[in-house]
Amino acid sequence: MEIYRILVVEDDTAIGQSLLDGLRQHGFNPSLCQTGSDGVEYMQKQTPHLILLDVRLPDGSGFDFCRQMRQLGLRQPVIMLTAQHDELDKVLGLEMGADDYMTKPFSMRELVSRIRAQLRRAYGDYSSAESAVVVVNDLVLEQATGQVRRGDEVIALTPTEFRLLMYLARHRGQALSRAQIVEAVWGFAPDIESEKTVNVHIRRLREKVELKPDQPSLILTVPGIGYRMTK
Repeated sequence: MEIYRILVVEDDTAIGQSLLDGLRQHGFNPSLCQTGSDGVEYMQKQTPHLILLDVRLPDGSGFDFCRQMRQLGLRQPVIMLTAQHDELDKVLGLEMGADDYMTKPFSMRELVSRIRAQLRRAYGDYSSAESAVVVVNDLVLEQATGQVRRGDEVIALTPTEFRLLMYLARHRGQALSRAQIVEAVWGFAPDIESEKTVNVHIRRLREKVELKPDQPSLILTVPGIGYRMTK
């Protein structure tokens, strides 16, 4: 059984050590970086399976470091950690390419549940399930590589964006509620906040895969229900 490597980017020594201890107790192999720049460098060299990224870091914003990771082509799941309760922080994190978001204080049990859900979808059964290639209009979704292509162009998606697109594609023509999407893509019980998260990811996804994001023809809104992908 593979032991997943988790990178914790947290400048508070006490919180960082607490996270390391808790993650080890649950069978993970965690490492700690206390600045965003060190975290990015570590990711490039050591390629951990998942990153816990604090929003407030001494050398900059976690949002910016998350965006930098994505621009470098680092696709591992990122869970943002913050002491803020402001919904704007959550939206910003997701806009920068984060896969999930947790507000301090949180229980280790909930954090581990979120981590396992992300790992399961990035590396586990979901990642190898069903057909290897799905074609929707002019898009080709490759399950094995997690890539989306339009002709010779590779469209860069985060792991969550790819899972979301694949889920919509496998159920194209079907109206899917936000709650259904949360359960299938994120792997936990939906609530009001998580359903709002779906809206943010859909908007980001449209910006990447739609030819005219302001006039979507692939990912359609179903009023009062959620979304569906065109047949």
